[in-house]
This record gives sequence, C-alpha cells and structure tokens, in this order.
Amino acid sequence: MAKNLFIAPTSLDSGLTSVCLGLLRSLDRVGVRVGFYKPFSQPALSGEVRGETGEDTSVAFIKARSPLTPPNPISLKEAQKQLNKGHSDLLMETVIGEYHKVASTVDVVVIEGLVPDRTEAYVARLNVETARNLGAEVILVANPSDVTVAELDEHLDFSARLFADPADPDVIGVILNKIGEPERSEFSPRINDARNEAVPDYANECQVFSSGRFRLLGQIPWQPELLAPRVSDIARDLCAPVLHEGQMQTRRVHRVSVSARTIRNMTETLRPGTLIVTPGDREDIMLAAAVAALNGVPLAGLMLTGGLMPDERVIELCRRALDTGLPVLHADTNTYETAHRLANLSSAIPVDDPERIERAMEAVASQLDAEWLQQHLRVERKDRLSPPAFRHRLSERARAANKRIVLPEGNEPRTVQAAIICHQRTLARCVLIGNRDEIAAVARTQGLTLPDDLEVIDPNQIRKHYVEPMVQLRKHKGLAPDMAEAMLEDNVVLGTMMVALDEADGLVSGAVHTTANTVRPALQLIKTHDRARVVSSVFFMLLPEQVLVYGDCAINPDPNAEELADIAIQSAESAEAFGIEPVVAMISYSTGESGTGHDVEKVREATRIARELRPDLLIDGPLQYDAAAIESVARAKAPNSKVAGKATVFIFPDLNTGNTTYKAVQRSANVVSIGPMLQGLRKPVNDLSRGALVDDIVFTIALTAVQAKQVEDAGLA
Repeated sequence: MAKNLFIAPTSLDSGLTSVCLGLLRSLDRVGVRVGFYKPFSQPALSGEVRGETGEDTSVAFIKARSPLTPPNPISLKEAQKQLNKGHSDLLMETVIGEYHKVASTVDVVVIEGLVPDRTEAYVARLNVETARNLGAEVILVANPSDVTVAELDEHLDFSARLFADPADPDVIGVILNKIGEPERSEFSPRINDARNEAVPDYANECQVFSSGRFRLLGQIPWQPELLAPRVSDIARDLCAPVLHEGQMQTRRVHRVSVSARTIRNMTETLRPGTLIVTPGDREDIMLAAAVAALNGVPLAGLMLTGGLMPDERVIELCRRALDTGLPVLHADTNTYETAHRLANLSSAIPVDDPERIERAMEAVASQLDAEWLQQHLRVERKDRLSPPAFRHRLSERARAANKRIVLPEGNEPRTVQAAIICHQRTLARCVLIGNRDEIAAVARTQGLTLPDDLEVIDPNQIRKHYVEPMVQLRKHKGLAPDMAEAMLEDNVVLGTMMVALDEADGLVSGAVHTTANTVRPALQLIKTHDRARVVSSVFFMLLPEQVLVYGDCAINPDPNAEELADIAIQSAESAEAFGIEPVVAMISYSTGESGTGHDVEKVREATRIARELRPDLLIDGPLQYDAAAIESVARAKAPNSKVAGKATVFIFPDLNTGNTTYKAVQRSANVVSIGPMLQGLRKPVNDLSRGALVDDIVFTIALTAVQAKQVEDAGLA
C-alpha cells in the first residue's frame, strides 16, 4: 500500500508547487516510485499561464516533466458547493477514488494541499480533512524570509496545531523555502533583487527544530535566477508588440535597466541577460546596445517605450546586431509606466517553459533530505534508474573520479560556460586550451567570471613539446617533424596528444568541429585498448521511466559478426559502469529462428560469439525491437528468452538501423539522449553535437570522467 505525504503550505507565498515538484524529483532520485495527486484546484494567480486546456498548473507541470498523468483536481468552487450542501462525505469519497488511481502503482504519493487564503474560509478545513481521510503524514512548507526566528516558531506551531487532533495525522517535518528572499521594492523589478545573505541558523535557533519536534527536511535558498522569464513571456504578459523576434524564445531577463542616461553613464548596464528599457527615440542607446551585441554580449533584449519608433536608417544600421538574435519589443506606455508593469509581473512559471520548470525542480530537489524520508517511510529502493537518478548518479561518480579532462575548443562560449559549471560542481578538473585573456573575455560576455584556479593552457607555449612524441607515435606511418608540427596547430590534435601521453584523462570536443575531426586523432594517437576489436559508440536514451543504452549509432557502418559481438560486450560494460543492469538484445528484423538471410545470420553469429566470450552477461538475439522492449510481445514471440521484454541494452546490426532508430525515438517521443559516448579507446575521447547545449557539454564531460575511471580500474589504459 502506498505511503502518503500531504504537503501543506503555511502562507500564500510559500512556493508550494515548486516544493512539490522538487520533492517528487528528490524521491525519484533515490529509487522510490512516486506519484502525485492534487485533490483541489484554486483559481489561477494573476498573470499565471495555464496549460492549453486550462488545466491546473501543478498537473500541467507534472505532465510536462514526468511520465505521470495525475487526475484533474476538483475546483475549489465545486468543493465549496458540496460542503455548503452538507455533502462532505461524498466529496471525500470522490477524493479517495481519484487518489487510488494514482496510488495503485507507486510507493509514495505526494499530495499537494491548498494555499491559505483569507478569502476562502474552507481551505484549512479541506486540508485537514483530506490529510486525515488519506491517512497522510504532513510536511509543512514555510517562507521564513519576513519573520524573526521567534515568529517562525510560533507560526509553525500554529500551523501544526491544525493537524494536531489525535485522530488526525502527524506533522513529520518542515521545508523552509525562499530563504534569504529580499524585501520587494515597489518600483524595482523582482528579477533585479539580490539574495539577502544575512539569514538565521534555523536548524539550531528555531526551537521546533532544535528540540526535535519537527525534522527540518530542507532549506531552499531564494534564487533570483529562477525568476528569470523569457523575453517571449514578457511580450505575452505585457501584450507588447514584437518589432524583432530574434531569440526571444530562449533569451532570459535576469535584470531590467531603465536607460535614459548618456552612453558613457550606462555602459555598465550592458550585461548579459539585461533588458534595456528606453524611449523609442533614444537612438543613441539603441546603437550602444547594438555595439554590445556585436561584441558578443547576449543582452536579453530592447524594450522601446512611449509608442516611439527609431528612424529606419538607424534600424538598418543595427541590422547585423539584430541578426545576432537580439529581440526588440515595443510599448505604447511611457518608460515609467512600462517599468512599473515590469516590476509587477507574476513570478509564476509558465507551463510552456520546461527549462525553468526543470531548474526549479532541481533547485528544490538538491536541498531536500530524501534519504531520511525514504527511511522514515520504510520504502525499499527499487532496482530502477530513472533519468533524474541517472543524471544524479552520473554527477556523483564524476565527482568521485576527479579526472582531468581537456577541452580543446577553449574559446567556444558554450564550452567555456560548461567548464566553469563543471569546475563549480567539481565534476572534473577541466583544462581549456587557448589564451587565458581571450577565454576570460568570452566568459565576461556570458556574464561569468573565469575562476583563477580553472586551468587554461596556451597552445603556443606547449605545442613544440609534443612534436617529437607525436613523431614517435606515428613513425610507422613515416610522420616527419614538420608535418607533426603542422598537425599540432589543430588544438584537437594537441589535446589528443595530452591524453595519449597520460597528461590528461580524457577529451571532449565537437562543439565547432566535426565528428571526424574529433575521432580521427584519437584513432591515430590513442588507439583501441587490448580487449577491443573496434571503436564504437553508445547513446544513453533517457526514457520517462528508465534509461536505455543504444549501440552502435554513430561510428561503424556495417560491422561483421565478430565486431558486432565486441560492440555488444563494450556496450554492456558501459551500461554497467553507469549503474544500468546490462540485459543485452541483439536487434534484427527477425526474432529467434523465424528468419533467414545474411543480415539475420550475422546477428545470430554475433550473439553466439558474445555469449561465448562473456557467459556471465544476459545476451540474446536476434530479437525484433518490440520483442526486446515490450513484455507482452516478448511472451508471444520469444517466451523462453531471459532478455526479451526486459532489454536495457539494444545493439543494432548496422549504422543505418542504429542511427535511424535513435533519431526516431529521440524526436518522436521527445526523449533526451546523451552521447555519442565512444568506447573501446585506451583512454576516453567523446564527441559533441555542434548544436549541443551547455548542459549537454556538462554531462558529456561528466561521462568522460566516469569513463576514465572505468578504464583505469579495468587496467585498460
């Protein structure tokens, strides 16, 4: 039977939905099968953007960021109507019936309560009745930022007493949210505010925690970056005409600057993420913003006010700056009114902003004590690896590996950002190849500071040291010193030499280079390890419920049976290294003995070879994809197979099949894929898509660090 956690906010601005989402993510990470239920829905907040069908925001968020499909909540108006008629029992029967739709397949149900509201007299009663009827334990969510420690003690004590009747469930813990939230300035946009660092030590100073009455389950700091809307959100909320769309769907507003000063007095405001608000006839300010954009500063955008438009000749002069993606909005209101409207925008996350939802979930999940909750609820870990759990485990293993990863594309903005993030999170000891001053300038244009202890190597100062070692590595090919020197002008080759000579543990490239540019030097200089016949690749496919491994989808066009067997074994070892139990399906267009032909025979022979080489692995084939993946199909097509219907590693017979399948699954099912991760090399080298996002690069660096540890432990280097 599922255990229940009722999440009860103590005030209007506690951030209830974000906490519920984060708790869901946190429990999922530790292997708990968790569901979500919201019994009642309150009217939308002013400015809140609901789903396309007008469904409840929390439900829409859950559907957008998880495989769960919670039932639609009962409207608060309908609940009040039932209570007024004396039908409270019937109302609770409906709630319990909907709850069971969620609870039947999970270990824990997170139940979102109602937000206290003086205009809704039934809210507190409904929270208590719901928690009691569902047999839930209660977690309070409070925003302590505007109260003293003594006041917080009193506030939590009062909130807990609502559930204190012996017949009612216990309050087991408290989550403090938005710690350090500053006081709101009436005329300052919320996103400009900095966090208040002068906060109490709540764990020791609050009597309810120090006495052990309540468990402090998490302290979530107020993070202004989580408030940052997209420029498109501002255009929608203010009904502002768009003069130039640019990258308004992805650029975020981290600060608003009302600019009416001379250029020399406003240059400090021209920073990444700044929305410049200025009268439409201030063409000098528009030109200054254009210069900043051309210098690589990703401003959030321009808001031209007063119903005024710049001259067409000025617009044409700024054309190249606009082509960098700079959005331009227009407002009929004057500058003061426009700034005031910006200051009063809702901080609610739109349901069509998955990136911001994800960041909010992660921000909360990272601060919660899910291990204590799991033990308190006595929920055993399931043998499963959800996508959030995979990413969390990947990060933890990368930190433990502590490997030195070289990044030859040192001046590339996304790579610089990723290196700084990895450095801050201690995922790897990154080495950027390039000029430190140039890289620091790239970081500044992104609104970042290059850490002093993040290693940067100037290629011009070290290139000559690698000429002779490279000649020795390629002497069988007759490589001359002058040719080696010319090849080392390519920083990818230089970085590969560092890995080949054990001066670095791995390499990540490809943000601006082709796959061939990244892989060819690795094949020539690092080469395969003794147990590998070929270099191959895998993708980690982050399906909603689990993570699967696909190989080979990037390197080998048409492997023979021996090579295919080797790819299967390599892929199984890669899966195991990242916490995925390897159950290997050799994919074909035929299952078992039902088909004949060269392609099927190749897969059949590869299966035999792989089993012979690794009898300890679960490997079966040939299997059709549906027989490998779906238990009901497996029972009909391969009833005696220990792999069919349970496969976690899918080995495709050729590159055409593998690449097509991974792309089809990725795009049609909107699945996140991490890779390709190369396998079989003596030391790891990994390729990026040239359209890779910063997070993609971060995870690839983490993958490479974990691979390097795997290679070291196996003695393959």
